[in-house]
Amino acid sequence: MELLSSVLIDFALAFCVAFCWGILFGTPWKALLATGLLGGIGHSIRFMLLQSDLGLVVATLIASVSIGLLGIYVANKVHNPPVVITMPACITMIPGLYAYRTMLAGIKLSDQAILDKNPNIIPTIAHNAVLTFSLLFTLAVGISISALLLRNKNMKEIRFYKSKILLKDK
Repeated sequence: MELLSSVLIDFALAFCVAFCWGILFGTPWKALLATGLLGGIGHSIRFMLLQSDLGLVVATLIASVSIGLLGIYVANKVHNPPVVITMPACITMIPGLYAYRTMLAGIKLSDQAILDKNPNIIPTIAHNAVLTFSLLFTLAVGISISALLLRNKNMKEIRFYKSKILLKDK
């Protein structure tokens, strides 16, 4: 029960973030609800995978692929390009905390007294920077996978191929 309430809170917060970023990106009003729902679903998927002890990078990849695939379907329903819906939805998973920690440790690196007190600053910078870039790369790849797999098709063509395959199997 506690996990369910945590997932619902995570969904609600991510919905609000994606919805508001959709407003900032100029997403049309008819697509804002879809943007919020995709943001909430994607972040909730990542949250549940993290709770099951899957790594942060892998969980983010799976969540961003889910947003990308669902985004193509939803974009067809609201008659907008997928990028209008998927980009604000993935904003919820931007690794801002790790980027901030990298920058803060880099600033501390310029002071020799702080460096003498804490020689672990350089490994901290390296860890946070690699994690930041890995997560950003993962988000970009995750959204792009669906666009690359289905680049020349729309949902009607995909349904046609599916029914054609089903007819061949019979």
